[in-house]
Amino acid sequence: MNNLNNKNQTVKMNASGRVQGVGFRWATIQIAQELNISGWVKNERNGSVTIVASGTNENLEKFISKIKNSPTPFAKVENLHLNHISKIVDKGFNVKY
Repeated sequence: MNNLNNKNQTVKMNASGRVQGVGFRWATIQIAQELNISGWVKNERNGSVTIVASGTNENLEKFISKIKNSPTPFAKVENLHLNHISKIVDKGFNVKY
């Protein structure tokens, strides 16, 4: 088994499409809590949403998949840009303003 699965990693994502005003941030928090993901979610001025998420590789893959598939029936993620970053967020998941 690969040790990467047990090591926490962090991704920074930017989701665009119908992602503001549709419960996207709150649904993202619910998914993060279910998967033991730490980080934050923030609406951007350009209509997109930025997410920083830390967790195990396995849980991050599940989290990213759920975000790609739109975490709420009212949202529609058209593009998801993803970058791995070195900073680890170690506690909680909340909305950043």
